[in-house]
Amino acid sequence: MFEENENISENVDMKKKNVIALVDCDSFFVSCEQSINPELKNKPVCVMSARGQCVISRSKEAKKLGIKMGMPYFQIEGRMKQAIYLNANHELYCEISEKVMDVLKSFCPKVEVYSIDEAFMDLTGLERLYKKNYIEIAAMIRNKIKEEVDIPVSIGLSSSKSLAKLASDKAKFEENGIFTIGSRKIVPVLQKTGIDEIWGIGKNLSLLCKKNGIITAYELVSQDDIWLNKQFGINGLEMKHELLGQMISPVSNDIKLPKSIQKTSALAKFSSDKNYLKNSLNYHIHRACVKLRKINAKCKGISLFLRTKDFKIYCEKKVLNYGTDFELEISDIIFDLLDKIYNPNILYRSTGVILDTFMFNNEAQISLFSDMKEVERKDKLVRCFDKLEQKFGKDIIQTGFIKKDL
Repeated sequence: MFEENENISENVDMKKKNVIALVDCDSFFVSCEQSINPELKNKPVCVMSARGQCVISRSKEAKKLGIKMGMPYFQIEGRMKQAIYLNANHELYCEISEKVMDVLKSFCPKVEVYSIDEAFMDLTGLERLYKKNYIEIAAMIRNKIKEEVDIPVSIGLSSSKSLAKLASDKAKFEENGIFTIGSRKIVPVLQKTGIDEIWGIGKNLSLLCKKNGIITAYELVSQDDIWLNKQFGINGLEMKHELLGQMISPVSNDIKLPKSIQKTSALAKFSSDKNYLKNSLNYHIHRACVKLRKINAKCKGISLFLRTKDFKIYCEKKVLNYGTDFELEISDIIFDLLDKIYNPNILYRSTGVILDTFMFNNEAQISLFSDMKEVERKDKLVRCFDKLEQKFGKDIIQTGFIKKDL
């Protein structure tokens, strides 16, 4: 916990440089479940991966029981019966994530969404706007997210993304959920930070560091630039200067298109019924297209995959010469692909759809043979779909077959 004088000195340091915050939602999937079901609060709760196979999020009470991240259910079901196990609801988590990010964007214009539960903020200069120091601003952000979305967050403050990420990890152990790394704290913190704790250090890079006798973050930043560049390339060199408090990678709120959108799930029962598979695929197509339209983009790559009862995977892909976000058109393409790989003698356990090769709507080309009136009609129809879902709830509009037992 910071002493009051230490807080002031940290903010004096920060006035001289950029101030970057990394906001990290605590045990995000579990926190989402607790926000819609308050009875789960202060209880050992675990969110499980698809079909309850392994732990992907834990409450602090579950952590105290000794439940580890990634632990398979069969290892814990008999020994830790007091814990509550929930299947993941990724649609819910995405909805709550958007609400958290909206709160962050209400505080400052520069917010870079890093993942579903993390975002960088450039708070530089906001002391004058809010007439508060940066720790008080961070506390305001935490309180507003808790009040409006009921999600606890940890916030790390420093002068670069790498240090802010490191600070956010340490903030989880602070009573106020906030940790700052100002100029005078950089060396002491790096001396106590293992090389594996640094953001961007993967398994291979960690092994390479240790092979060269680099065990701590401080030992990494103590290396000569020429040697670092030779051993680790430009990324290693940039990492060193970020850890020394220099902002090499600024916070950017430019929207970046994802590499792909994938929607998949296991069937409720093994099946070789083609219509049953189509119904499942239509659901995935709809959810993928909703996400595609939210980022104002169209796709050219459309893929289908089926996983059999024996875990074999069959897939097929089509690449268009134009972009689309119209789910009925994508559905026709997916069903054509299905005809190519479907085998009535095989039992299938899951289906999936992947959209890729994106471009923003204002960059998307229209096919030379497109009927403009038809294009406008499709565009109006999908916007109508989205408006109805926003007003009446998810999946109010459904396309496909009449079977209801998915």
